Amino acid sequence: MEFGFFSFIVFLSFLVLILVIRKLTTFSKTCKPKLNLPPGPRNLPFIGSLHLFAGSNPPHRTLRDLAKKYGPLMHLQLGEVNIIVASSSETAQQFLKTHDIDFASRSTLLMSEICCYGNKDIVFAPHGEYWREMRKICTLELLSAKRVESFRPIREKEISDLCRWIVLQEGSPINLTQKISMTNFEIMARATFGKKTEEHVKFIAIVKEGMEFMSTFHVADVYPSIKLLSSITGLKRKVEKVHRETDRIIENIIEEHRRVDAADRGNHEDLADVLLRVWDSGSLDLPLTIENIKAVLADMFGGGIEAPTTTIDWAMAEMLKNPSVLIKAQDEVRQVFDGKCCVNEAYFDELKYLKLVIKETLRLHPPGALTLPRESKERSEINGYEIPARTRVLVNMWAIGRDPEYWEDAESFKPERFLKKQVDFRGNCLEFIPFGAGRRICPGISFAIAQVELALAMFLYHFDWILPNGMKPEEMDMTEFSGVSARRNTNLYIIPIVRRPFSS
Repeated sequence: MEFGFFSFIVFLSFLVLILVIRKLTTFSKTCKPKLNLPPGPRNLPFIGSLHLFAGSNPPHRTLRDLAKKYGPLMHLQLGEVNIIVASSSETAQQFLKTHDIDFASRSTLLMSEICCYGNKDIVFAPHGEYWREMRKICTLELLSAKRVESFRPIREKEISDLCRWIVLQEGSPINLTQKISMTNFEIMARATFGKKTEEHVKFIAIVKEGMEFMSTFHVADVYPSIKLLSSITGLKRKVEKVHRETDRIIENIIEEHRRVDAADRGNHEDLADVLLRVWDSGSLDLPLTIENIKAVLADMFGGGIEAPTTTIDWAMAEMLKNPSVLIKAQDEVRQVFDGKCCVNEAYFDELKYLKLVIKETLRLHPPGALTLPRESKERSEINGYEIPARTRVLVNMWAIGRDPEYWEDAESFKPERFLKKQVDFRGNCLEFIPFGAGRRICPGISFAIAQVELALAMFLYHFDWILPNGMKPEEMDMTEFSGVSARRNTNLYIIPIVRRPFSS
C-alpha cells in the first residue's frame, strides 16, 4: 500500500461521499462502536483516520508516531475497515504467538483476489486445510534447506555475472540498486522455471509491473461495500490486464515443463517441476488444480525478490554510511577467502561479522515494514480490549526493531550489539521479527538470506566502494520509500574499485 498516494485518495473519498450519501448515516453509527476498543485517533465521518496518512511520511513511521501518543495497541478506522496496530514486542506476542490461530487468516484485498487466482496461493490463502497443505509443500519441498542448497549454482552464476559486469565499470558510478534487483529477478526466474527463455524475459518485465501495483494503496480495500470503486479508479482494469499476461506466460511455461521428460531434466528440479511432481503423485489430502499451481509459482517468484533486494541494498548503504563497519566487514571476508579459488558458501560460517551486519540491517530495515494484514475470525479480547470479528491486524515490525526499550541507541547502525544480544530473525524473539512470526512467518527466509550473504561477500571481497561526486557518508539519502515496502527511496549510486581479481 503506497500511503504517499493518500492525498489523492482522501480527495477521491470525498467525491465518493457524494455518491454514497445514503450510507453515511449507517457508517457514522459504525464509527462509534459501543465496544471497548483500544485507544486511537478520533475519526472523521466516512474517511475515519485516512487523513492522517495524507503526507509523504511512510506509513510505518506515521503509525510509530501515533503509537507514541495512543500506545502500542492502537485502533484505527480506515474508511469502513477496523485496523488494530501492534507496535511493541508484548503486543505483537498477543497476535503472533498467544492468539496466533485466532488471527491467522487474511483479509481479501483487490490485488490478492486478482493476482493470486482468488487467494489460491500461500501468502493470501485463508487459514484452513488448504493453507496448511500448501504450507507443508512449501516447507518440505519448495523451500527446504536441501532445495535452497540445490539452487546454489544458480546463485553463484548470476551473482558472478553481476560482479563481472561491475569489473568492467571500474571507476564509474553504477546504479547498484537496479543491478541487484535485476540479478535477483534472474535468480528467481531460473529457480522457479528453469533455463532462461524468451518467455522468462517477458515474465520478469510483467512481474515488475505487477509488483508496482502491489505497492499501491487501493481505495476499494478500505471501502469493501462499495464495489464500484475498483472500477472507478481504473486500477482494477490495469491489474487484470497484467494478470492475464502473467497467467498466459505461466501457462506456457507449465506446458513446456509437462512436455519435458523427467529423465531429460537430470537431477535438478526447479520449483515448477516440484509442484508438477507433487500434483502428479496424488499424495495430497486435498487435490490441486492448475490454478493452485499457478498461484503458488507466482507467490514464489514475487515473494523471492523483494526481501533479498531490499536487504542487500540497505546493507551496502549502511556500510558506506558507516565506513568503519565497511572496513571491518571487508577485512573479515578477505581474510577468510584469500588463498582460496573464489568466494564459496562452504566457508560462510566463518563470516561472523558479516552475519552481524545482516542482522543489524534487518533490525533497522525489515523488508516489509508492516506485516501483511491478518484478520480476526471472531470477536476476541486482547489486553482487556475488545477486538471485533473481521478486524484487520498489522504489526509494525519496523517500529519494534527501533524501540529504545529493547535496543540501546536504537537508531544507530551497530552490528556489534548482536554479540551481546543473542537473537535470531526466525520469529523466536518478538523484539526482532523482520520476517514476521507465528503461522504466517515468511517461509522463504533461508532462500533470501542465502542470496544476501553471497552477494555481500562477493561485493566486499572483490571491490572497494566510493561514493560519487565527493559525497560524504553523512550526506547519503537514507530515507525510505513511502509504501508497504521499506526499501530505499533513492537508488544507490556508487563507484567500484577492483581490489581482488575476479577469476573466470
